[in-house]
Amino acid sequence: MNILDDINVFRRRLTRVLTKNIGKTRLPKNIDLTKKSEIKRVLICRPNHRLGNLLLITPLLQEVIAYFPNCKIDLLVKGGISPILFENYKNVDTIIPLPKKPFKEIFKYIGVWLSIRKQSYDMAINVVNSSSSGRLITQLSRSRHKLFGDIDESIQLKYQDHIHIAKSSVYEFRSYITKLGVDVNNKEIPPLNLKLSASELAEAHKILSELVHDTNKKTISIFTFATSDKCYSKAWWAEFYDRLKLEYANYNIIEILPVENVSQIGFKAPSFYSKDIREIAAVVANTEVFIGADSGIMHLASSSLTPTVGLFSRVNQNTYQPFGNGSFAIDTNTSDIEDWIEGINGILIG
Repeated sequence: MNILDDINVFRRRLTRVLTKNIGKTRLPKNIDLTKKSEIKRVLICRPNHRLGNLLLITPLLQEVIAYFPNCKIDLLVKGGISPILFENYKNVDTIIPLPKKPFKEIFKYIGVWLSIRKQSYDMAINVVNSSSSGRLITQLSRSRHKLFGDIDESIQLKYQDHIHIAKSSVYEFRSYITKLGVDVNNKEIPPLNLKLSASELAEAHKILSELVHDTNKKTISIFTFATSDKCYSKAWWAEFYDRLKLEYANYNIIEILPVENVSQIGFKAPSFYSKDIREIAAVVANTEVFIGADSGIMHLASSSLTPTVGLFSRVNQNTYQPFGNGSFAIDTNTSDIEDWIEGINGILIG
């Protein structure tokens, strides 16, 4: 880590300390949200540029739209991939990008903050409680309803999965609107969803048919890469891949390649490479199950609505594990290959 990285880490820690007490979710007086038409414009703050973290707000997006179907939603994010990720969310009106490096683009950064003050919102939601920028922007916004990402004790006691980063904001949103008179159906939280179109899925089906050796077989997709210590070794993947081939000889197995175009199994499986995020997701959507380590591509696979098996070697499984559509996580530190095969069989065989 160089000196600039050290400074950046220190800046983030200092900012969190200074902003942790800014803003607290409070109920306004004399408000009845049973008239859902009163919520016309919503600001959702997730100032982050990573693929996975942006996809993890899609359950909240779906929830807000379900209760306020006519609202317009502005997303405050970082980076440039959000227009691609949310292009089929018709309620998303404006995507407001914060610069990735605020100190290098200070005037653009300040300009975004000033633009937030010019717009009136009916509701502003900070997705992640620990986000300093998200808390500050939510506080700064001209909105009567402000949710800062707080999870109160009643939610913690009622929902064991409240720690999940995609679910906590949904639980807070439901709790808030319930207290304002909205009848909330405590159904399962919606899964991550990229909202792939029928044409995207059809085109990906053609790609997959050209890639596999036997189109009469169903297909399993794997992703062998991840960043830093989340990436399993070549020896680890060699053993697992050999077992997958043995166990699922009646399936095709393809490897989804990362943008780095590397393979932990030495490109032994038919591989698919693309820089088109939606195309990658659509190819995965045409497979029966996706298996890969905790990464942005794992969340992308989950958002394709394909059963996703997440491989976790860190202790953050409960925060980031895939869910919905039969998806589950594996703690590879406390289980073995027999457990993994049993879990995958639960998806493929039922």
